[in-house]
Amino acid sequence: MSKTTGGFTLPGESGYEELTLEMAKKWGADVIRDSDGTELSPEIINAGYGIYSTICIIRDHNEWAKANPDALQETFLMTEPVVATGTSLTIELMKDYFDEQFRVNDTEESREYWQVFDRTSNTEAKDWSYSDGKVTINDTVPWHKYTVNFLAWRIWEEISMYNHTTNNWDKEHLMQIDPRFPKTQEFMLDWMKNWCETHPSTTVVRFTSMFYNFVWIWGSDPRNRQLFSDWASYDFTVSPLALRQFEEKYGYRITSEDFINKGNLHSNHIVADPKKRDWMEFVNDFVIEFGKKLVDIVHEYGKKAYVFYDDSWVGVEPWGERFKEFGFDGLIKCVFNGFECRLCAGVDAVDTHEIRLHPYLFPVGLGGAPTFAPGGNPTLDAQGYWKNCRRALLRAPIDRIGLGGYLSLTIPFPDFQDYIEKISDEFRLIRTYHEHGKPFVLKPRVAVLTSWGKLRSWSCSGHYHEHPEVDLINVIEALSGMPLDVEFIDFDDVLSDKLDGFDVVINAGFEGSAWSGGNKWTDAVVSKVTEWVHNGGAFIGVNEPSALRGYDTLFRMAHVLGVSEDTGERISHGRYTFEVEDCGAVCDGTTVDAKDSVYITDGATKVIFADGDKPTITTHTFGKGVGVYLSSFRFDEINNRTLLNLILTSAGEKLEQNYLTSNPLTECCYYPDGRKLVVINNSSKPQNTSVKTEYGERSVFVDSFDTVIIDL
Repeated sequence: MSKTTGGFTLPGESGYEELTLEMAKKWGADVIRDSDGTELSPEIINAGYGIYSTICIIRDHNEWAKANPDALQETFLMTEPVVATGTSLTIELMKDYFDEQFRVNDTEESREYWQVFDRTSNTEAKDWSYSDGKVTINDTVPWHKYTVNFLAWRIWEEISMYNHTTNNWDKEHLMQIDPRFPKTQEFMLDWMKNWCETHPSTTVVRFTSMFYNFVWIWGSDPRNRQLFSDWASYDFTVSPLALRQFEEKYGYRITSEDFINKGNLHSNHIVADPKKRDWMEFVNDFVIEFGKKLVDIVHEYGKKAYVFYDDSWVGVEPWGERFKEFGFDGLIKCVFNGFECRLCAGVDAVDTHEIRLHPYLFPVGLGGAPTFAPGGNPTLDAQGYWKNCRRALLRAPIDRIGLGGYLSLTIPFPDFQDYIEKISDEFRLIRTYHEHGKPFVLKPRVAVLTSWGKLRSWSCSGHYHEHPEVDLINVIEALSGMPLDVEFIDFDDVLSDKLDGFDVVINAGFEGSAWSGGNKWTDAVVSKVTEWVHNGGAFIGVNEPSALRGYDTLFRMAHVLGVSEDTGERISHGRYTFEVEDCGAVCDGTTVDAKDSVYITDGATKVIFADGDKPTITTHTFGKGVGVYLSSFRFDEINNRTLLNLILTSAGEKLEQNYLTSNPLTECCYYPDGRKLVVINNSSKPQNTSVKTEYGERSVFVDSFDTVIIDL
């Protein structure tokens, strides 16, 4: 590929000016940015590049935070259960938590929201007192277990804490301040104006999200340091002030237990109850209204404002209806995979969509494995990440790519520097093809049905590596690079007849999850989906689709799918035997994890893939439509093709289509307006493949992880 420039944001580093400018030229950068822990020297700033300056508006204000400790951010915590051996029990609140992250807020207004529970009887205990970091509970029932919900100040900002411990920084811990307080807002507005005035060379202010970080709770025991982490939780947004304002606005009081949820908290995987939805709306309204004031200041100084959609992103919700009110000029998303690229690309409320590639330029990765450290192989890591991102970038346009971290760490890895040069040129070439128009897509229009719907499009509670066992995250990663139009819908959309615009609906997840839907599978929803399938739609269920206890079958859509799952009630019942039917090329080479408890509910159900006597892929005709069931789905090249085949055949389409590769280890994307065919190899070995086109069949050789461009 020819050398091109632009659309690349390079992390600069003071003290490494020669390296910074050398890599800027090598990678075709037009922008240089600072990263957490780095600075840009005047030599870099004045080198003629655009300058992104990273700010985290809620941290790096320790002097003010120390003078205003009541304005630190807070969260509800729950002690681990303690069993009473008598009629009185004393519990130490911070025993199980990392004392460098939290400090008990024992003010009078805080204790008004504390709650003590007998978890054995699931009742609230009222007779308790507090002193010196401990709660004493009176009239306890012997051999019952008890917990305390309490408010704690967060005294070390979590992303800084992670960066600090990862890089062994020897510097002061950074605290986070809460803009909910009027005095904090006044401070932030003044600080933002002064910052803009003292950074005249900055062209883009890169907000490291806004105010509230995703939840990341660390424990005191090194064997279980990270007690809870959820990319989309709102637990870090609470304070006595916020709780009072919520009650004034919504007319009811929200309690600590509404957040603690018996110790489970409320991860993004759980169907949100009405109280959580209200709290999310409450937080979003505030973040948008105050955040817009900061964005307006940036614009007043002639700078652009981009937001980084990670870290303190809670309350931002870029797929929400109000996101455009911020007035951001750009959205930046750190990505490990394809669905995160689609998440960023699909937000239509900004002009510029940018992704930050991995690996991040830190010594070790998020899992602690070496990257730019002895034993690390950053080039191999980059190949794996780019392989997954590239398939999504072919389908949806991204304007810019970049890296973050310490550029100096790349010095011992010249092969990594060369590989980034290669993929930056490849990205810019792909970007030009989107300028001619939308890529070719196949006919089936696909809806992914979850309880979150559009609000959490192309998202499943974080990065792929955090929850690889969740079926939906595998499904949407596969979909991110397929030649299909995909939308995310919720159960209200079903009731409003939005199904009529789709050929295929996918519902994937475990029982009770936000992804399979849980209690959202009401009688009315079941009737709507049933009617839609009977009239010709295709319903594809994965793992425990439509699962909800209390009915004749666990899967509420069992009559459409032709299968359900036994939770133990049917242990004495007989089961259909079956013969595995020939499905042609639909499932060639695929792997599916079986579930022992899945059984056939209708003798007409066809088993097209099985693990012994366990059906793993089935089809069931229902009226003019069909139900398709997969007991699991895991993202890989062969399984991706199986899923695409099932989507096509369930929608009544043939497997043999133009602009599909014959080799499933390869994929292609065709841009009709520019008549460009892009063929990619997703494997580590060279591959031969062929592609049928309206201009005849093309045979293609593609080297490992490589790309071939064909003019038609």
